[in-house]
Amino acid sequence: MVQGEPKGGREEQREGQPEDRRMIGALLRIPREAALRQVLAGLAAAGFGEVRPAHFTVFQHMPPEGIRLTALADAALMTKQSMGYLVDDLEALGYVERVPDAGDRRAKVVRLTRRGQAVEETVRAVIRQMEADWSARLGHEDYKQLTRLLRALIAMLDE
Repeated sequence: MVQGEPKGGREEQREGQPEDRRMIGALLRIPREAALRQVLAGLAAAGFGEVRPAHFTVFQHMPPEGIRLTALADAALMTKQSMGYLVDDLEALGYVERVPDAGDRRAKVVRLTRRGQAVEETVRAVIRQMEADWSARLGHEDYKQLTRLLRALIAMLDE
């Protein structure tokens, strides 16, 4: 560690520790899994313990006005049948509802219920707290650089 550098700073390798040779998949997966564990714990503490990681796909692709099941499945890169199973489960738990599509009464739109909106708000609060914690632990500048680089990677992949 360089003298005067904050704990968790930019050192490439800690003294006496073997070089970290994990590939990009692990470098992205490990923080994602840590975030997932924190979100699940926050949901359980708020009374939403029946929400599972598979359900997040529905919440992540749900616009405020709702969405048709086929469009939701397409957005999540899933089959309609698989998405239907998740929506059925969330509907039985009271997190989503199916309502007639205003543009086509024959079709149904899936949308969040108030309980589903509360899950979304809880997840956002947990993530904001997690981001503040990670920023404090990494150092604010390193955290800003990390998020900037991840956004740049996402933009490049979207090209």
